[in-house]
Amino acid sequence: MSIRHSLLALLHGQPRYGYELRVEFEDRTGAAWPLNIGQVYTTLDRLERDGLVTKEGDDGGGHVIYSLTEAGAEQVRAWFSGAVDRGNPPRNEIAIKLALAVTMPGVDVSAVIQSQREASLRALQEHTQSRKSVGANQRPADTAWLLVLDSLIFQAEAEVRWLDLCEARMVQFQPGGNQ
Repeated sequence: MSIRHSLLALLHGQPRYGYELRVEFEDRTGAAWPLNIGQVYTTLDRLERDGLVTKEGDDGGGHVIYSLTEAGAEQVRAWFSGAVDRGNPPRNEIAIKLALAVTMPGVDVSAVIQSQREASLRALQEHTQSRKSVGANQRPADTAWLLVLDSLIFQAEAEVRWLDLCEARMVQFQPGGNQ
């Protein structure tokens, strides 16, 4: 997830201070990916260093207000017009855990898979219930959160399907299986 581009996009609408950016990000994404306020300010410092934002002073309450520069606005336009790079996939802790489990003696890989399947199904149920609740009382502002929920639902469904495949592979490669 690009915090850098997310903050730039939020500043595209209006100048804000760090805490406002954090709240706005979490509101728009349903807090699916909570931001640490230190991460927000560290990112803002880097964006200022790179000439993408500028400090506008403070709001009278001690909050430093940041605004987008023209170079920052260009970054936002480029980010929205381009595709997300899939060339370097993020680390997937579950895949790493299973890859190591199948190569370690004494690890009950089936139990690892079953434990994760239960957690994934629970997450799928929670996301689906949230989707139903938000959808039943949908306001125009809920569209962003619904998009995030749909993404989480599809990811959880894919994860459960992948775990089913992992389990089938484990059966296939056990002694007596078809190798």
